[in-house]
Amino acid sequence: MRNAHPQGSAQAPAGKIAEWLIFDNMHHQWLLLAACFWVIFMFMVASKFITLTFKDPDAYSARQEFLFLTAVPDAGRSPGEKRFPEELKPTGKMVSGSRLVQPLVYVQRLELIRNVCGEEALRNLSHTAVSKFVLDRIFVCDKHKILFCQTPKVGNTQWKKVLIVLNGAFPSIEEIPENVVHDHEKNGLPRLSSFSDVEIQKRLKTYFKFFIVRDPFERLISAFKDKFVHNPRFEPWYRHEIAPGIIRKYRRNRTETRGIQFEDFVRYLGDPNHRWLDLQFGDHIIHWVTYVELCAPCEIKYSVIGHHETLEDDAPYILREAGIDHLVSYPTIPPGITVYNRTKVERYFLGVSKRDIRRLYARFEGDFKLFGYQKPEFLLN
Repeated sequence: MRNAHPQGSAQAPAGKIAEWLIFDNMHHQWLLLAACFWVIFMFMVASKFITLTFKDPDAYSARQEFLFLTAVPDAGRSPGEKRFPEELKPTGKMVSGSRLVQPLVYVQRLELIRNVCGEEALRNLSHTAVSKFVLDRIFVCDKHKILFCQTPKVGNTQWKKVLIVLNGAFPSIEEIPENVVHDHEKNGLPRLSSFSDVEIQKRLKTYFKFFIVRDPFERLISAFKDKFVHNPRFEPWYRHEIAPGIIRKYRRNRTETRGIQFEDFVRYLGDPNHRWLDLQFGDHIIHWVTYVELCAPCEIKYSVIGHHETLEDDAPYILREAGIDHLVSYPTIPPGITVYNRTKVERYFLGVSKRDIRRLYARFEGDFKLFGYQKPEFLLN
């Protein structure tokens, strides 16, 4: 009997130890299970973050490269109608509250226009009536609710081709004959002026609207070369009617028998009384009048302003903002063709007097300031 008690006492601690080991083992299993769930949860969160980062690499706001816009999108165009890009430059995207985010450069361009339009000192250079002349410059794509204002000598032929395809006149850009692009009876591009006043206002208020600009003086050089030097489309009236009219009024050396020179052209454009010749030349002046006269940017609220110098970025961005990038592509841009060429500008203005250059700038100052082009001090002083 004396030996029974010690044996029972030994068995009791052994049982407690076994129970403790079982409990400890279960505790470790629960900890391991919880750790597994935590790892899985963190993996899911990390995976979601990585996915969002690749889809939206510039979603972080610390760099402040993008601004929220609530006024720029046109009325009647729901966010669902837009296709938003994935690359960093250029890009657009939707955020909470269905607010549109645009790259800062495009926001700044529109903001600059609003600011310059509000400058009373520049009013005569920045404002114009939305006349039939302006409405004739704006081409319409009703199917996709797009308005494009034509600014000649800024790659407009390619944009016309894009709209021709969208309007269904031809299945692809490659199949459009060159002689059809500028034949407005065959290219299927209606002008805004062809609609009633009510229909015009409806489209101006609700459609996606854009146009393209380039350095104003470089554009004038391009117009001079295209119409008076090379004349690739064989338009004889420029050399045989318009050029003689400019020479008669603006050539200083009356014994000079050469054809029109760039300095003659500059004197004509810089003359404050140029309008009487403009009336004689008719719509041919669209190749050298100001962007203000062509598109009325202070009167019409455009959705995007593209720049010829950054067309490699701007063209895809415009297609995406208009919601048509899945339907058509902008034609391939030859390397270097859109780069501003200061050497060429200096060469053309070399024989032009400072007085004539200053008068020319005085006429085109509105274009320089509205679209953020630097004043060409190297030509003026």
